[in-house]
Amino acid sequence: MKALLKTIGSILRNPRIWIVLAVWAGTLLFVLFQGGKTSLMLLAMISILVIYLIAVGLGGIRHAHGERNLSADVQEEALRAGDQVKVSLKFAVPGFLPMPYVIIREVMKRHNGETWSFEESVIPDLRGSGELMFRTPPLERGRYFFTETECVSEDIFGFIEHKGTFHVPGQFRVFPRMVSIPGWKIIDKNSRLAGPQRAAASRRETTQINGVRDYVYGDRISRIHWNATAKTGSWKSKEFEYDSIPKIMIILDAISAHYSSDKQFELAVSTAASLINYASRERLCIGLATVGERFKMFAPSENYNDRQRIMHHLVDVAADGFGDLQPKLAKSGRFIPSGCLFVLISPQSGSKTMELLRWADTRGYTPSHILVNSSGNDAKEGWISMLKVRGTFSCSVADLRDLPTALGGGMP
Repeated sequence: MKALLKTIGSILRNPRIWIVLAVWAGTLLFVLFQGGKTSLMLLAMISILVIYLIAVGLGGIRHAHGERNLSADVQEEALRAGDQVKVSLKFAVPGFLPMPYVIIREVMKRHNGETWSFEESVIPDLRGSGELMFRTPPLERGRYFFTETECVSEDIFGFIEHKGTFHVPGQFRVFPRMVSIPGWKIIDKNSRLAGPQRAAASRRETTQINGVRDYVYGDRISRIHWNATAKTGSWKSKEFEYDSIPKIMIILDAISAHYSSDKQFELAVSTAASLINYASRERLCIGLATVGERFKMFAPSENYNDRQRIMHHLVDVAADGFGDLQPKLAKSGRFIPSGCLFVLISPQSGSKTMELLRWADTRGYTPSHILVNSSGNDAKEGWISMLKVRGTFSCSVADLRDLPTALGGGMP
């Protein structure tokens, strides 16, 4: 009842309906006092028009509903920064009264408040149904969701504009840009890593056969030991030796003052995401700590679900911190496993960064530094050379495409 009264009120607020009602009232008075077939016919026509306008206002567009479908990549959570999303919105307007057109307005919001609006005019079919299809612009990393959909239409005479809204939940994530990394020099099996990091190592298979074991469902054909299978009469698989690989802890600098632009921070996030993706492919034990307004840490793990949680965190991480890295890590980084490979991703260099790397060394970590240098300035080469002389792995990345070469793994 309340909704009905609200609808009637919105109709009566339109000045055009009052003009039509005034004409109808005047015609009615003329018929009452003058009579005549022509007057009665005019009254009937105006009465039909008034009934139609009221019927259109009370029903139709105000009760529209719809269904939204997104492209397959959204369902598979395979979207990366720079990708576009195909959106299909099917709507239906109940009732039998004809409408010349329906304007559909869609609004999509990002988690940081950015907004995109999509608007298009659609001619519905005889049943009041239609479909709006559009493609979003290239999207940056983040969480996105759709707000209420607005429908606008007019009666066939163009007297009154009618509006209706409906909400179809729709949200998705866009992951950071990533690049394929063929190899990483500091954890290559041929690298000789001395120190306590060996004690806290994960395991990765080598190509050296260490024995034979029973076949496990899912083993590749290349792993089957055919001679042992023929001799025993049951399926056997090759058992390989394992190479010790240190646990990896990525430290992502999220201090706002350290970055000259949003693009530079996006490069840092994409670098971290690419390393996580590489570790996932190589089955390495890797974790992440972001040092921003809050210290957020994910302990090193080989578990797929743990790595997905890291990637979801990277979707909406922001450079919102202040202060220096070293005091924050000293206060909150006590849970970083001892003996791990400490990989700092930061645009900072100089005395404070050197102090942080020394602090990591005294804590039993193996420090390294990936310098995010989005300007492409060669002035940082002296810093890289100094760290290499000290035996600390360091590289400079000005573009994400340069990361594989910078890590010593060659081009992807």
